[in-house]
Amino acid sequence: MIRNALPALILSAAVVAMTATATSAQMRTSKTFSGAKVNAGTATLAIKDGKATLTLSNDFVVPDTPDPHWQVVDSKGNVYLLQRLGVKSLGGIAKDRINMSITVPSYVRDIAKVQIYCAWAEAVLGEAAFDAPQSTN
Repeated sequence: MIRNALPALILSAAVVAMTATATSAQMRTSKTFSGAKVNAGTATLAIKDGKATLTLSNDFVVPDTPDPHWQVVDSKGNVYLLQRLGVKSLGGIAKDRINMSITVPSYVRDIAKVQIYCAWAEAVLGEAAFDAPQSTN
């Protein structure tokens, strides 16, 4: 009975190892943010179930500016202003929170850089580039 189960066990272990490799192959991490106000942390692009998600690292420090937003730049230089980084509480009912992770809209085909942009001052606070443009599809 054990001899019959051994090939199935080996095959299962191989499938798990290949799945873990395929999953990690779909994650890319940018270089460290650098700029006038943001100089720490990275952004990770993950593709899961056909959806691209950007996530800031734990060492990312939210800039002390009025209106910071996620912004991405594609390989052609197109700039996409995305969600606000911080979300205000609802009249004190809930605590303020930070959008540390966002889903990239489907119209963004690739990402060369992730920027933190202050919409109030209309200035890039910091940016993190990928080694090469990353496809979001």
